[in-house]
Amino acid sequence: MRQLLLAIQPAPEATFDNFVPGANVELLARLRDVAGARSKEAVIYLWGDPGSGRTHLLRAAVRAAPDAGYVSAGSVLGAPEVRLLAVDDVERLADDEQVAVFRLINRARDGAGTVLAAGNVPPAQLALRDDLRSRLGWGLAYQVHPLTDADKALWLRAEAERRGLRLADDVVWYVLTHVRRDMPSLNAILEHLDRYSLERQRSVTLPLVRQALQELEG
Repeated sequence: MRQLLLAIQPAPEATFDNFVPGANVELLARLRDVAGARSKEAVIYLWGDPGSGRTHLLRAAVRAAPDAGYVSAGSVLGAPEVRLLAVDDVERLADDEQVAVFRLINRARDGAGTVLAAGNVPPAQLALRDDLRSRLGWGLAYQVHPLTDADKALWLRAEAERRGLRLADDVVWYVLTHVRRDMPSLNAILEHLDRYSLERQRSVTLPLVRQALQELEG
């Protein structure tokens, strides 16, 4: 069955607290330490598939650090001079941006802070300048593992309970098979079901969920 694409509201600000770690517990702890200046790593590189959460983690680190900035491919040449600089989508860096990131990493290795970079493949597989690819591989490298459906089911139940809702197993798995399974979409459907059930003074049962999704599609 076709998955429903929700017209969702803007996603909330990315933070460490609203990142669902799944198999990324060690990575999350490391980034908390780096953002809080409890760990001095010159280079940390994250890689993962689209939707795995790597951009969320970069933005969360910037939000948590007292002196930090975020740039992506296309805006690197205007990067601020900060203690922690997050550089996203490195696989799309232009030639002059690659030179700039190479120099930023060298400065970080001289004690000028941390470069937290992210891309779609491991460092050795990046189609970048040899020297930059080598620099990105010098530091810590983590794969950002996407959540499994079981992880998402646990999150749905926990987040629903936090909102005062109870989701039966059939509701949870119906949602996971009829709505896009990225976290913003799942969060949006919970918000919609919360409002929908409140307006109709009904519990969140499978018939109500079907009706709510049909109205969204229509």
